[in-house]
Amino acid sequence: MSETYYELMRRQGISRRSFVKFCSLTAASLGLGEAGAQQIQQAMQTKPRTPVVWLHGLECTCCSESFIRSSHPLAKDVLLSMLSLDYSDTLMAAAGHQAEAALEETIKKYKGNYILAVEGNPPLADDGIYCIPGGKPFVEKLRHAAKDCKAIVSWGSCASWGCVQAAKPNPTRATPVHKVITDKPIIKVPGCPPIAEVMTGVVTYILTFDRLPDLDAQGRPKMFYSQRVHDKCYRRPHFDAGQFVEHFDDAGARMGYCLYKVGCKGPTTYNACSATRWNEGLSFPIQSGHGCIGCSEDDFWDKGGFYNHLTSIQVPGLGGAEGTADKIGLTAIAAAGAGIAAHAVLTALKHKGSKTANDKVSKVEK
Repeated sequence: MSETYYELMRRQGISRRSFVKFCSLTAASLGLGEAGAQQIQQAMQTKPRTPVVWLHGLECTCCSESFIRSSHPLAKDVLLSMLSLDYSDTLMAAAGHQAEAALEETIKKYKGNYILAVEGNPPLADDGIYCIPGGKPFVEKLRHAAKDCKAIVSWGSCASWGCVQAAKPNPTRATPVHKVITDKPIIKVPGCPPIAEVMTGVVTYILTFDRLPDLDAQGRPKMFYSQRVHDKCYRRPHFDAGQFVEHFDDAGARMGYCLYKVGCKGPTTYNACSATRWNEGLSFPIQSGHGCIGCSEDDFWDKGGFYNHLTSIQVPGLGGAEGTADKIGLTAIAAAGAGIAAHAVLTALKHKGSKTANDKVSKVEK
């Protein structure tokens, strides 16, 4: 029987306490609760490791960089070992013919049972000559590995959407994985790069339940992509109050106001950045003072400048995000003015009533 995840952890010196803590944290990040933590423990102690083949096409390797820099030791030392154990041309020790032999051995030995993880995308122009790993066009390598895989995980925006390689005019015809492989279940984990804990969470879910997590209409896991960055952003109260940064390093920026007017794409970007954050929950771009660029959304490179207002979003009854921001500000001012006016009127009426009563008392005394 193949080695289980738990056996691998113990062999690498991971304590039982750390293992249980990892299962609890993972269950919490997946929204599974205490019962989910127990299911994860059971799966990792009994199920053999799922073989994974990790391919690289046109990309900058930022997904791998994000993953290996996870501050959580279990994610870095254990889960990374799980993924690179069978084949990862960037991270594995073998190279050249030895690496390609390992790929073929994995495909043959685990036919129909391995997960294909893809980082980057295949260029289709000129028979795919713009990406040649192992002496063959990447598109051929992708189709070959995908033929007998169980499912595909598209890491990052390159594999999910095309990213900068597919930006106009896209001379290499860089194409996202789902438009090349159409007969396999595909889970998209977009982001440039994705958050490390999101990547490990997806892997753990597949291991535990032996199926893909619930996906949205675009093929992304709902557990991490069901809400906008805007929804849980700590600067959201400033947006609602009409308090915006107008220029970088102005008084609003120093006060931590909303970055919408200097180009933040949080209102249209679905990702876990504002909830999970980066570097063990330390921070994320908006917290560092820079607006979200929407890197996990389709065609984000071709949707205008990173510092332009979002003016094409349609919010019911408010005429778009620009209208929303302006109207929120005007409404806040109007509400404040109305409150002051109402207070003045009530004070005047109270004062008048008090004066009348005093006059009546004086007449009685007389």
